[in-house]
Amino acid sequence: MQRAAAGKRFPAQEMRPDVAYQIVHDELLLDGNARQNLATFCQTWDDANVHKLMDLSINKNWIDKEEYPQSAAISERCVNMVADLWNAPDAGGQATGTNTIGSSEACMLGGMAMKWRWRARRKALGKPADKPNFVCGPVQVCWHKFARYWDVEIREIPMEPGRLFMDAERMLEAVDENTIGVVPTFGVTYTGNFEYPEPLQDALDKLQKAKGLDIDIHVDAASGGFLAPFCAPEIPWDFRLPRVKSISSSGHKYGLAPLGCGWVVWRDKASLPDDLVFKVDYLGGQVGTFAINFSRPAGQVISQYYEFLRLGREGYAKVQMAAYRVAQYLAAEIGPLGPYEFICTGSEKTGIPAICFKLKPGADPGYTLYDISDRLRMRGWQVPAFLLAGGASDITVMRIMCRRGFEMDLAELLVQDFKAALAFLQKHGAPKIAPIEGTGFHHN
Repeated sequence: MQRAAAGKRFPAQEMRPDVAYQIVHDELLLDGNARQNLATFCQTWDDANVHKLMDLSINKNWIDKEEYPQSAAISERCVNMVADLWNAPDAGGQATGTNTIGSSEACMLGGMAMKWRWRARRKALGKPADKPNFVCGPVQVCWHKFARYWDVEIREIPMEPGRLFMDAERMLEAVDENTIGVVPTFGVTYTGNFEYPEPLQDALDKLQKAKGLDIDIHVDAASGGFLAPFCAPEIPWDFRLPRVKSISSSGHKYGLAPLGCGWVVWRDKASLPDDLVFKVDYLGGQVGTFAINFSRPAGQVISQYYEFLRLGREGYAKVQMAAYRVAQYLAAEIGPLGPYEFICTGSEKTGIPAICFKLKPGADPGYTLYDISDRLRMRGWQVPAFLLAGGASDITVMRIMCRRGFEMDLAELLVQDFKAALAFLQKHGAPKIAPIEGTGFHHN
């Protein structure tokens, strides 16, 4: 009798490699199709050259600078390119930053540097440094992890109807002398909208003049960091703002790198406390390293460098604007199909290439957004419906992400399936799927 693949005990006997491969291959058929995953911010398509570079680099350990010096040099080139992209002060090719496993690690590192800088200032003033806090809007779970792991109070400005993002007024009410920094999200996970850092900086400048509090800003640009520089360069969100001391982003989101790539860059060397940096051997000398993760393949960094070289500013602008056009097409097509109120419309001036909408207040079309999500999943589309947070936790939204690999032809197919889902629900009625039962979404 044929048995299922081992899953509870370590196998006793070996197996032919082609058989083992087929078992694993067939199980993966039960995963969703990544190209139809419109919930994720992450890259789900890479060209053939990226696959070759990833294979070439599978055994190169990114953390071992001395053993793989050229991979380390490529990583440093990328840091300089990202710093240039984000308008960091010219450091003569010695920008301060690092590659990370993703934007979550990058946030952790930016947060640690904020805490260390604040603690040093407090000690210099002879004041206690035992109650640090930071202020943010609606954030992904990595900032809650940072708060817990590094013992920092998180003061998250709650979502409210009509006020879904951090604003200067509520930010000022939350900050005090123990605030290590303010963290706007340049591409809010829930909806896709930008939280603009400039109004927050202006308010903090006035606060410093009035009360003497000098509070830094870290921009969590997990998505927007590789969008605005190409598609809305006039928006001052980066190191053009003097209070911005660090910026984090995901290379594997709109940076177009494969999964496992993030970046964090500091304004200058002084913004990264020396006691957080470790020295390792590199080409007969030493180089600083600052990371939480250690051993991992260098392929993601190398592939990121390939994308930077191949596309340049011109190519990135073409790729990202194509994604925005797809999002705007979806907003124009889906908007008239129901009583929908859009929160994010896919404009490069106000957010990332995504649309986010809810049912209009008081509307009862006979179905919920969870019902639509469930019907779309039958065609392979992963389109999340989920509840907002805080004071808006009774509001259900649907959010559709548009990225490279989700082109206009696929968008047209999605619209067709969206219309078919509505026709089915209107004809047969909706099962009224509850959030806990339907296709929800967890913010990671």
